[in-house]
Amino acid sequence: MTLSNIARAESWRETPSVVCCYHCGQPPPPGSDYSVRITGTPRPMCCLGCQAVAQAIVDNKLTDYYHRRDALPESRREAAPEALRELALFDNPEFQKSFVRQAGDGSDVAAERQREAALIFEGISCAACAWLNETYLARQPGVLSVDINYATRRARVRWDERRIRLSQILAAVAAIGYRAYPYDVARSEQLAQDEQRAALWRLFVAGFGMMQVMMYAVPAYLAGAGEMSDDIAQLMRWTSLVLTIPVAGYAALPFFRNAWRDLKLMRAGMDVPVSLGVGSAFAASLWATLSGEGEVYFDSVTMFVFFLLCGRYLEMLARQAAVRGTEEIARLLPAFCTRLLRYPLTASERIAVAALVAGDVVQVQPGEVIPADGVVIEGESSAEEALLTGESQPVAKQPGVAVIGGSINRASPLVLRVEKTGEATRLAAIRRLMERAATEKPRIVRLADRAASWFVAALLVLAVVTAYAWLRIDPDRALWIFFSVLVVSCPCALSLATPMALATATGALSKIGLLATRGHAIETLARATHFVFDKTGTLTHGRLRLKQTIVLGDVDADQALRLAAALEQGSEHAIGKSLGRSLHASFATEEMLPAFKEVKAYTGQGVEGRFNDRPHRIGRIEFVQSLHGRSLPQQVQADADGDTWVALGDEQGWLALFSFSDSIRPQARSLIAALRADGCAVTLLSGDTPAAVAEVARRLGITDAHGGLSPQDKHEFISRLQESGAIVAMIGDGVNDAPVLARAQVSIAMGSGTELARAQGDFILMTDDIGQIAQGVALCRRTLAIIRQNLIWAAIYNLSAVPLAMFGYVTPWMAGIGMSASSLLVVLNALRLQKVSKVKRTVAALQAA
Repeated sequence: MTLSNIARAESWRETPSVVCCYHCGQPPPPGSDYSVRITGTPRPMCCLGCQAVAQAIVDNKLTDYYHRRDALPESRREAAPEALRELALFDNPEFQKSFVRQAGDGSDVAAERQREAALIFEGISCAACAWLNETYLARQPGVLSVDINYATRRARVRWDERRIRLSQILAAVAAIGYRAYPYDVARSEQLAQDEQRAALWRLFVAGFGMMQVMMYAVPAYLAGAGEMSDDIAQLMRWTSLVLTIPVAGYAALPFFRNAWRDLKLMRAGMDVPVSLGVGSAFAASLWATLSGEGEVYFDSVTMFVFFLLCGRYLEMLARQAAVRGTEEIARLLPAFCTRLLRYPLTASERIAVAALVAGDVVQVQPGEVIPADGVVIEGESSAEEALLTGESQPVAKQPGVAVIGGSINRASPLVLRVEKTGEATRLAAIRRLMERAATEKPRIVRLADRAASWFVAALLVLAVVTAYAWLRIDPDRALWIFFSVLVVSCPCALSLATPMALATATGALSKIGLLATRGHAIETLARATHFVFDKTGTLTHGRLRLKQTIVLGDVDADQALRLAAALEQGSEHAIGKSLGRSLHASFATEEMLPAFKEVKAYTGQGVEGRFNDRPHRIGRIEFVQSLHGRSLPQQVQADADGDTWVALGDEQGWLALFSFSDSIRPQARSLIAALRADGCAVTLLSGDTPAAVAEVARRLGITDAHGGLSPQDKHEFISRLQESGAIVAMIGDGVNDAPVLARAQVSIAMGSGTELARAQGDFILMTDDIGQIAQGVALCRRTLAIIRQNLIWAAIYNLSAVPLAMFGYVTPWMAGIGMSASSLLVVLNALRLQKVSKVKRTVAALQAA
């Protein structure tokens, strides 16, 4: 059963003459006899599947689910999504593979039992809804953490599977009137379309009702005293009532439903004041129509509902547009691909991409999407990797070159050997990191949500006090002033101000190749005052080239190279890779490398291993020297130039010195210039020799550079900067950079770096263009500026609109327009972040300064 089939809802069908399944609502087939005792009463079931699911709900003491389902204003079938009626399926490990992963690090049994799922929530209409779901789920035994992003409706839920199952978590969500589904792009798009369709219908009903009611209200406003007979006036009231009933009963139904749900849970959500205002105005108008006395407010009710629905519809479109940019990555992989059965033979078959395994050989035609991570074994072409790395130009591909699943083959056919599939691919890692960033809430969002919650409660108190005061001053105006106070200042703008800006900025950053992986990353990078760079692989390409080998012991150059390459075998460090390339380039035929035992890597120092029962070391000169205690010969001037030097030795003395050269990234100088022109301090920290570090710093214009540092030295250096008040951004790529990346307030890991460095980074630079960091910093600062603008606007609007409404200067229709316009304004302001042209101009000006 596919996820789309599971999530599809069918209409509830039940007639008095037909006994239907209590669980799903379908008529049982003739001759079936299934039932489950629920709360002491046998309930009919249509099949063995519904019986099993219902029995599971009863056995797990979740029967309150049925009571709450039946109490919902929706039909039973719609209130209970297929995902919840198939609880057993969601607990199936095979089914969970697509959206559930192990959350712990596997260090102990407790960590191995932790699971994390990416979900999408339906029914969330405001920040209070997200807060309610987070709070309610967090109280469930076994749920470890819940993060819901209001702007995207996406959630990250972590639980201990020994104490609670996923089916119980989904049932808990349903118990408070919401729906949760496993996140997938198709389902998300379907929900977006359903949301649009329902919103359009409600908007149409409200708009039609408003226009018709206004036709009957205008003559009453224009007619002077005695110009309209009582019979005509009463007829217009009754006609307006008939036209307003669909608006209040259908178009405004989500407001009432959400408000009722909040009140049952003792929570003052944003729909509570809206519902109180609309409901009280409609009830008073209904009484005035029935009694023939008093004022009616049908025009205000319909107009307010229309304007509010219009604002929320436009807000929904803007939110979906902001989210759609980040979801494009999840759509990149194709459903099918061509696998070669017996390469190099050309016999092939079309199979599902999900069925690929490492070692398969696939053929990709021009225009097709590369289905998995792998390496080219035949053909020459170019691949478009813009969505994955931000690289706008196609990247050349030839035999031996790695390819990324999700990129597009452009020029000619390629034959690839698959190396990673499924959740092991780079695309899957990017998707997981983006999901984590989308669901984590930075401090500024939590503060805004908390303020909005208190604001709703304060608004209700102010509305009641205002109504009481006006009942004593002018009873005829009390109701509509009460209505205006309730609706004029609903804190939607306050709650939308930050998440919309962050969601839009995340999508814009991904387009330039800078992937935000944590919720606080954008806010912190915008505040950064001190940028600290690693050298090799960050400011330089990290593709070291062996320039010189100086033999110092009883070995020749070839033997020294073999020993060095054997010790560095399997290393992800640039030096180890360079030694491997040099070895293959030096020998026409591959020769057996020496077999080292007890190999151990020392982060930031080098590698040690035993060969012929003698310890050998390769790495920093000081690290190797500590093994035998001898000084370098005086004729060797390792620090004479800006090259990187690596030593090889054993317990008896020095064996060889290797000199490596590296090239500086062409965008590094302009990046440093832009950061310094922006008022930021720049520091270069490296474990390389001081001379090599000083040479790179001189060429890039960095005045504060330090070489010969261990990871601990870097960690202490950053700690001292932070103690002095600096907000530090660290940029690095290697294993030895992981501790300092974690220590800095915000960190950027190079996408071409090690997996450990990428895991610690708050951002990942997916492209080789390090100059994009300058654009990223400018975009983050612009995001923070827009968040401030939104919050200031929301505060000014609320502080001015509420007093005006309390003193009777804001009519109900003006309140509806003001409330909708305030929310729409912050959304449109956030969407300005999608245009990066202003950011590029800012960076260009800084670089030229």
